[in-house]
Amino acid sequence: MIFIANSILYAPVASAQTALPTLGDPSDLTTSAERRLGDRIIRELYRDPDYIDDPVIADYVQGIWRPLMAAAKARGELSPELDERFAWEILLGRDRTVNAFALPGGYLGVHLGLIGVVTTRDELASVLAHELSHVTQRHISRLITQQSKQTPLLLGAMILGALAASKNPGATQALVVGGQALAMQNQLNFSRDMEREADRIGYGLMAPAGFAPQGFVSMFDKLQQANRLNDNGSWPYLRSHPLTTERMADMHSRLPPGEAAAAATVPSTLEHAMVAARARVLANPGVDNLRQWIAEPQGSGFAALPASRRVGVLYAAALGSNQLRDAAGARAAAKKLEDLVRNDAAAHRLAKLLAAEIELAAGDAAAAVNALAADANNTSSGSSSNRRPELVLRTQALLRAGRAGEGTSALQTWVATHPRDATAWQLLASTWQAQGQALRAVRAEAEAHAARYDYAAAVDRFKAGQDLARRGGPQVDHIEASIIDTRLRAVESLLREQAAER
Repeated sequence: MIFIANSILYAPVASAQTALPTLGDPSDLTTSAERRLGDRIIRELYRDPDYIDDPVIADYVQGIWRPLMAAAKARGELSPELDERFAWEILLGRDRTVNAFALPGGYLGVHLGLIGVVTTRDELASVLAHELSHVTQRHISRLITQQSKQTPLLLGAMILGALAASKNPGATQALVVGGQALAMQNQLNFSRDMEREADRIGYGLMAPAGFAPQGFVSMFDKLQQANRLNDNGSWPYLRSHPLTTERMADMHSRLPPGEAAAAATVPSTLEHAMVAARARVLANPGVDNLRQWIAEPQGSGFAALPASRRVGVLYAAALGSNQLRDAAGARAAAKKLEDLVRNDAAAHRLAKLLAAEIELAAGDAAAAVNALAADANNTSSGSSSNRRPELVLRTQALLRAGRAGEGTSALQTWVATHPRDATAWQLLASTWQAQGQALRAVRAEAEAHAARYDYAAAVDRFKAGQDLARRGGPQVDHIEASIIDTRLRAVESLLREQAAER
């Protein structure tokens, strides 16, 4: 369900008495219109200071998301039209609350707080499968259709108001338009029938996607326990997805006999423990928490902890030390971590990435490049220099080392197949700039803005590229100038559409 941080989308408005649509009700909102609404909302999310593009966590989440998408297609839950028209993007939020949400047009949001508390990849998969099913079943558009007298733009303003309220409760009134939008707020929460449908379809995606269906049950149990012990607003997923006894019993009954009792005992992989630790550190826990995590490996009971727990503790200690600019402490913890995970390919890859990240932060770009090169040459590690975390970190290290040209080819290949990767475009711009290729750098900057739907800024940079090309000179590539002209016309058209929506 759409739920942002701690802003509860239950507005006590007496006038909102219309029943939610029953399952099977059609949607009057076209897929194109829903996508445009999602694009409008997502533009603001990209500008939110809590938005984070962490390649390591994003890559791990995508590794769970892609099999779920494939399973939804194979089972006929995801139609070819939705597959083509929707964005299917996941944004990460630097927020400690345990939350995930779906937005119009195939966008999903996941807070680092959620990733930090789930103990297995199956539990995280259950949340993503549930949210994916809300989108594939058009629950969002059906709710919008139910509010037939309201416009989609009004809904967009309401959602953005909820986003603002997560940081400043008073800001909601500035963005939500009048009493009708407040009434809509009460209708945004999915009906119990829709929640059950998302449970049922999401559960059905788990096994075909390669995940243990027990993840659904253990996640429900974890959320319910948190609700009993500490419902202090830090578990907003419970409020937007109320866990009824019926829903929990339904998930338990779907497990084969004998497997329900084992649902809560599925062990965490070392890779998941490391990603969860990274999420906890990057969620801005504060200096005191960082210092506590740094000290934890020195405790007397550390050696008796399960392997996954020790790995998570060491990862948090190394990354926490790095956050506090303690290079020596970070290197020491990272070395212990690498020794512990050497025989686990996926975990060893993350340890090498962390070691390179630490060296880069310490100012030794050459050591960071070497660490990544050694990992790429070690086939037993199971890593690939073509994966996004390696690509981004290696490019950053090459730029710092004054070897920008070595990263150009890989980046060009990447953006050719991932044109909406704004981070990669921005790195390519820096790479071209470092090589004195100003025109190509300007075009890459423009593409980075366009990838995040900031068409006004993109048009500005494309026009700057045109001006640069007109001045001529030996560095002007006429093919690049022609591409800029073509892209400018396309983005200007998108900017006009954007302005018309307002």
